Amino acid sequence: MGDALDITIRRERGVVIAAVAGDVDISTVARLRECLFELADGGGTLIVDLNRVAFIDSSGLGALVGAARRAAAHGGSLHAVCARPQTRKLLWLTGVDRRIPLAATVDGALMFLAASRDAPG
Repeated sequence: MGDALDITIRRERGVVIAAVAGDVDISTVARLRECLFELADGGGTLIVDLNRVAFIDSSGLGALVGAARRAAAHGGSLHAVCARPQTRKLLWLTGVDRRIPLAATVDGALMFLAASRDAPG
């Protein structure tokens, strides 16, 4: 599709948030994978905001799952944010939503994480 991909990293409430914008496909996935894997190696909680992703193919889905596995291997976790109906449907159809917790907004993901931390057990 294209090679325009923007990734912005910020920290909020002790969580690393990677906001991705543009197309995630074979021509851009290497950059996304490298960024997410590096963040996942930190072992903390990582939220990937996909709300500004116009297109994502199987290579992008693979990068997300790979980053989630890598985060888990380092004692962390990866969560995805997406309100776009087409992208959410793709995540559901491919089963990615069963491997990676999905929220519609960053605030929703942060509230879920806070509730999970506060839950007894």
